[in-house]
Amino acid sequence: MLENRKLIPLVFLCCFHLISIESNGQTPLDELMMPKQDLCILVNYEFGRFDQYWEGEVLRKNGTIATVQRRSALVMAAYGITDKLDMYLGLPFVQTNSTIPNGGKFAGTSGLQDLSTGFKYQILDKKTEKHQLSLLASAMFSVPASNYLSDYQPYSLGLKTPQFAWRILGHYQLLSGFYGRALAGYLWKGYTKAEREYYYNNGSYFTPWMDVPNSINFDLTAGKWFWQNSLRVEATLSTQNSVSGDDIRAYNAPQPTNKVDFMRLGGFAHYYFPKINGFGVLGYWNQVIEGRNMPEMSTWGLGVTYQFGIKN
Repeated sequence: MLENRKLIPLVFLCCFHLISIESNGQTPLDELMMPKQDLCILVNYEFGRFDQYWEGEVLRKNGTIATVQRRSALVMAAYGITDKLDMYLGLPFVQTNSTIPNGGKFAGTSGLQDLSTGFKYQILDKKTEKHQLSLLASAMFSVPASNYLSDYQPYSLGLKTPQFAWRILGHYQLLSGFYGRALAGYLWKGYTKAEREYYYNNGSYFTPWMDVPNSINFDLTAGKWFWQNSLRVEATLSTQNSVSGDDIRAYNAPQPTNKVDFMRLGGFAHYYFPKINGFGVLGYWNQVIEGRNMPEMSTWGLGVTYQFGIKN
């Protein structure tokens, strides 16, 4: 039988919407489940940068704002309600800036982004001596945690809108430790309020309320466990396609109504210390390779996890 790994690699990868983080940046994306009444804490740091972005489907240089940088610190917890049901809670702090802020006319910003919570349920877990097949579903909800500006791009902390994500995940693993995973999801986003009374979105709107496009997301992952299941390494191809929205207008800043599509490559590793019970360290890297109204963003992150049991 394949070993049922107890520790959970809570990796929460950010997708940049030209200054907006999608909530799937804070979603459980793996097949691992927490044992009942176990708690896992993640503390994570991430750095991202870009100096080019797609205006519609045309790749452009950032020009006067040069290289945009984004730093975030995340604290997140996962708790095993039962062996088949996990609960998640997370809150990131985000700081943005650019290397040449347009002669001082535009400054970066910082603050708490969105508070997220959600659940992951194991629908199926079938094991034999040669393989393991798992099927899981998750739902995540997030709301703004501070009064930040959503229409201050490319420096805004996020979209400042309620978001709800549904996802289903399939995982297949061999006795050798090799595995593959596929994920499909739908991300609903509400309205965000801008500090202006007019905007253009394939037509004129005389209101501060902007309709943020929903999106469909797919991930394909290949990975392997090493060193008696103490090291997990994987590579992921991710895509997002918005179901509505407009393109960034020529020589204009992006806005939350934009249609944001992308394809991204990523690598991830999580090491569990065999002699330090409950502790783990993780690292990851991502690169957007194709996009629409999207930065050509590269990110890397480092984190520490600690898992322990809570008994009545």
